[in-house]
Amino acid sequence: MIAIIDYGVGNLFSLESSFKAIGEESVVTRDPALIEAADRLVLPGVGAFGDAMQKLVLTGMDIFVKRAANKGKPLLGICLGMQLLFEKSYEYGEHEGLGLIKGEVVPMAGTIPEDLNIPQIGWNKLELVGDSPLFKNTKNGDFVYFVHSYYGDNCDESVIAYTDYGRKITAAVARDNIYGCQFHPEKSGETGLRILKAFCGRVEE
Repeated sequence: MIAIIDYGVGNLFSLESSFKAIGEESVVTRDPALIEAADRLVLPGVGAFGDAMQKLVLTGMDIFVKRAANKGKPLLGICLGMQLLFEKSYEYGEHEGLGLIKGEVVPMAGTIPEDLNIPQIGWNKLELVGDSPLFKNTKNGDFVYFVHSYYGDNCDESVIAYTDYGRKITAAVARDNIYGCQFHPEKSGETGLRILKAFCGRVEE
């Protein structure tokens, strides 16, 4: 069973629907017992880093997420949920993250060509790095759906995919059992479903 962490931020039910579509049981929850019992965790998120981190702390979900991840339970952060995995963010000030992935979250403004829109919204190609289990059902150049104005930086040792948006932008990271996608698998059609299947340990022929 997959626990989708409910801390007041995120596309919770579209994620639940995506797991249902691939035949995986999932539950949207903030119940520590369910989180403890789950085989895998998903940390979603939309909005601002500081607000989301505050909600994680206020609900106590930061403790349960870090405890589960440190015990080796597979964890997938999506969009803002991926950014929360980093050590800190510079979105509207400086905010401490969960510190599960080395690196920081920085603005796209000033780092990409001025003729490109911020936020980056839409489909873009994945440039895969290495051979991550998360992408065992994914091909180099597959398209996924992005919506973001900030991105992970100073995290080269953890990057498993980039995308090109006027410069290389971190698209996905991993460290041991911890994974993060800047894009939205649940909005990325068949490619996204294949990524979720891989997170669940399923290999497509």
